[in-house]
Amino acid sequence: MKRFYRVFSVLIMVIALSSCGDADSSNTQEGFISGDGSVTFINVDDRIDAPILAGMTLSGTNYSYGVGRVTVVNVWASWCAPCRAEIPTLIALSKKYSGVTFIGILTRDMPPAAEAFARRFGIPYPTLIDDSILLGFRDSLPANAIPSTAVIDKNGKVAGRILGEVTVASLSKLIEQVSAE
Repeated sequence: MKRFYRVFSVLIMVIALSSCGDADSSNTQEGFISGDGSVTFINVDDRIDAPILAGMTLSGTNYSYGVGRVTVVNVWASWCAPCRAEIPTLIALSKKYSGVTFIGILTRDMPPAAEAFARRFGIPYPTLIDDSILLGFRDSLPANAIPSTAVIDKNGKVAGRILGEVTVASLSKLIEQVSAE
């Protein structure tokens, strides 16, 4: 039975990889968009509440985010090339900005494949496996943009976003801008 799931997971990843777009493109392929890395900062008066970030994680624990800290939320999948490319940056920044909460949201992926990915890279922050959370971001993140990253301010409001692969410069600037408020 384990062999079946392993073969099935590999098959799903092969199919998914064949539909994964280029990190620098904004073409729609197989229902998802790989953004161009554009950064949007949202003025305080125009911000909307972030959704409730709670649920089961890849490691099998329950997680619930509490408002009060700047938070980076990264939407990813293990089969997505831009997601794989940005993970070392996210890990490094999660260590650099220890006062900032980092949370992943897994989307359109098989949890066993994503768990192996998270172990291989040593992702130090929780990843929620309920991608229905993304519905709560519908007014701030395109539902089919992978990867996408939102920065939530200390009041629990979406303060900025990056559509596509993050860079050290783009995410650091957004974190520092929101943290300084």
